[in-house]
Amino acid sequence: MEVGTIQRLPQEIVEGFKGLCTSTIGNVLDDMKIQGVIPNIKPVHHGFSCVGSALTVKEVTGVLGTYTNADFKLGQVIDTTEAGDVVVIDNAGHQVSTWGGIASFAAKNRGVSGLVVDGGVRDLEEIVEFGFPVFSRHVLPISGKGRVKITAMNTVVKIDGVMVSPGDVIVADGTGIVCVPAGVAAEVLKIAREFERQDRMAIEEVKKGLSFSEALKKFAKM
Repeated sequence: MEVGTIQRLPQEIVEGFKGLCTSTIGNVLDDMKIQGVIPNIKPVHHGFSCVGSALTVKEVTGVLGTYTNADFKLGQVIDTTEAGDVVVIDNAGHQVSTWGGIASFAAKNRGVSGLVVDGGVRDLEEIVEFGFPVFSRHVLPISGKGRVKITAMNTVVKIDGVMVSPGDVIVADGTGIVCVPAGVAAEVLKIAREFERQDRMAIEEVKKGLSFSEALKKFAKM
């Protein structure tokens, strides 16, 4: 397995994204001409959300028996995580599970913020019981053992068309997922906070009787 390096941003930047909605961040990324919205991967349970530094994983998949259990080095991945990470797995959207209940428990026990997987997960009831935020393309009971090989960790991966580098900021909520490139994260955070301030002002103005069309003109970024 190829193992790259991860440079995590200062905690105050990453945690600054907590409480910001993905819609607002998506607006900022649009203005900056950055493709960061991951469109087709959704929370596996209502209410799941997470923010953290991307720890990336690359996998390949074949039919049962293509790989050995030893090729599925998920334990090594989890043992490498740090508190506040979001594990981001690129399995090219295959309909096979690469994560389950015990992995969720182990990751949460280490302080991992959540999981984003372009592929599948299983043990949904346990994931919900443990309260570990998971965002996945598929939920199905097909094991990755014998079918999946982890080929790289902390290298650039492609998740639903979006390039994710180790250390990028992942923000995921009920609306969807955004990847904020580490190099512009501080700037995105500053602008997103201003956008949300304007949103709050718009709500107050509408409460006072301002029409929605007038609010759209007055607060262009809402």
